[in-house]
Amino acid sequence: MPPLLIGRDAIIDDFEEGLDDGPGAPGRLMRVTGARGVGKTVILTEFGRIAKARKWEVIDETASEGLAQRLLNRLAPDKPSVNLSLKPSVSIAGLGGISLGEASVSSKQMPLTLRAAMGQRLDALERKNAGLLVTIDEAQAADRSDMVAIATAVQHLIREERNIAFVFAGLPSIASKWLNDEVLTFLRRAQAEQLGDIPLQDVRDAFEDTFEDSGIAIEGKALDMAAKATEGYPFMIQLVGYHIWRIAYRRSRNIDSKKPDAITVTEQDTEQGIANALSRLGDAVHGPELDGLSPIDKTYLLAMAQDDGPSSTSTVAERMGKDVAYANIYRTRLIDAQVIKDMGYGKVDFAIPYLRQYLREHAAYIRMNSSGTSL
Repeated sequence: MPPLLIGRDAIIDDFEEGLDDGPGAPGRLMRVTGARGVGKTVILTEFGRIAKARKWEVIDETASEGLAQRLLNRLAPDKPSVNLSLKPSVSIAGLGGISLGEASVSSKQMPLTLRAAMGQRLDALERKNAGLLVTIDEAQAADRSDMVAIATAVQHLIREERNIAFVFAGLPSIASKWLNDEVLTFLRRAQAEQLGDIPLQDVRDAFEDTFEDSGIAIEGKALDMAAKATEGYPFMIQLVGYHIWRIAYRRSRNIDSKKPDAITVTEQDTEQGIANALSRLGDAVHGPELDGLSPIDKTYLLAMAQDDGPSSTSTVAERMGKDVAYANIYRTRLIDAQVIKDMGYGKVDFAIPYLRQYLREHAAYIRMNSSGTSL
């Protein structure tokens, strides 16, 4: 967790008010989206801290195979192991014919559904004026059957005005993957929060305060360099701050004389910290982001990387050896995934900081592994 959650006051306030305002408050049902590295997991962790401070129980999960089963086992750990399966979709009376799906559990002993398990846990929590928060990270990777089971359970509990909150987070693709699914229409009601970059002045102030609190001063040109290098990208803020702090702290420990009363970050500390942060950014963000793209998506990005600034979409198509209509298929996909952004006037630019630099440095390897040509 970063020392300061800068630039996220509005979403945090919405969630806190949701808990305090009671069942049915918008902040209790929320979806958080954004590109890799914008702080989605950090926000979920902060939500958990806020809920626990109010004596709520918090269940955090990351979407992967068996998600609903894990939730069920955590809610009812003393029950025999059960297997969660999904029955065909059904129409729920009173909901305008919305098809929701029905979760069922088979067990040799007593039947137990996810909805019943949550309800039983809430019975105990509500007697203590507390509630239950469930957070799901990387929701775009969830199995459909798991999302149907969870959404169905949460929907019924919200209708019953139970003390429950549900927040799911993921890449922007969750909007097209889940919200357009007729069985998951309930999730469209979730308050949408899209995380973006942080204003550089906020970054500068946060660096100054956080370093000062740790007994290290950063000021002047070193502070300006550090803030500018982040480009307001939350993960880069964490990386730059950490690596500069570590270098300055280690340097202070190597001083032969008595440890100085105050340690000041030098420009050399800052330059080295930024270089280390960029290396880590490539491994943690750029590489995984490209791994999730198609070969032609990567070809589009490599064509963009030849420019020092925003790229003309017609020029990108020409470099790809394709017509504009064909190239626009991948332009749209990459914008939806928040890898690139529309700059207007037929231009696009990279949405993820330093991706252009990474593509240039790894162009030969990417081309070698991106030879596909089909849609």
